[in-house]
Amino acid sequence: MNIYCATTNPGKLKEFGLIVAHYSQGRITVESVPGLKAVAAPEETETTFAGNAAIKACYYSRLADGPVFADDSGLACDALNGAPGVYSARYAGEHATDAANNARLLAEIAPHSNRAARFVCAIAVAEQGNTVATFEDFVEGRIVDEPKGPYGFGYDPFFYYPPFGTTFGEAPPEKKLLVSHRGKAMAAMIAWLLLR
Repeated sequence: MNIYCATTNPGKLKEFGLIVAHYSQGRITVESVPGLKAVAAPEETETTFAGNAAIKACYYSRLADGPVFADDSGLACDALNGAPGVYSARYAGEHATDAANNARLLAEIAPHSNRAARFVCAIAVAEQGNTVATFEDFVEGRIVDEPKGPYGFGYDPFFYYPPFGTTFGEAPPEKKLLVSHRGKAMAAMIAWLLLR
């Protein structure tokens, strides 16, 4: 079985491939939506991760001959009232870099002693413009002041995960996917796909 992925983010695409390979044991393959980069991205107007995931999945499912999934994920910090939230990828502005987003995060959380945070991932699956399933999960951790680790992307080097005793940036992808927000939401999606 093949499923299409609606992302141009190379970090996410790599993680998706690892997760699908791990949980489907080769029964599902994942590839990018054909012609994805040539199509203007839809506007993400929802205030929830699930809402934005559905917008993207429905929009891009019109370009594929099979199911398309899209995720919307991000970081939510307690001290910042859930920010960056759905704006995680563009926290420092449209087309912001990981470095710029992290710099804004650290500047805003600096005055706060509460560093509790969670990564949240919502995944929507769509076919021919209609949402057919959604999955959502999260992982708890806290924000640290200094980046650590060569792995991951985005906020990973600043997200400390107590059960590992490391940041997500220090956790090899194969280890991280078993506990991450994205890994858990994807595992639920894969289980659903295999029962269809």
